[in-house]
Amino acid sequence: MFAQAGTVVSADVITDRATGRSKGFGFVEMSSDEEAKKAIELFDGKDLDGRNLRVSVARPREPRDFSQGN
Repeated sequence: MFAQAGTVVSADVITDRATGRSKGFGFVEMSSDEEAKKAIELFDGKDLDGRNLRVSVARPREPRDFSQGN
């Protein structure tokens, strides 16, 4: 689907380690910033098989603080 916006470099669906089932999100890497912007314009907010897509630029993972017993 994302190939409609340009060249897909990689695509990963995130799965639960215990069950192997999809967690409902993933990451798609496009070959350029322009293609990534086009993918966002084309697909953000669109319906796919009854699910509303949220397409955005990935943010870096925030560090976890394990010192508080969280």
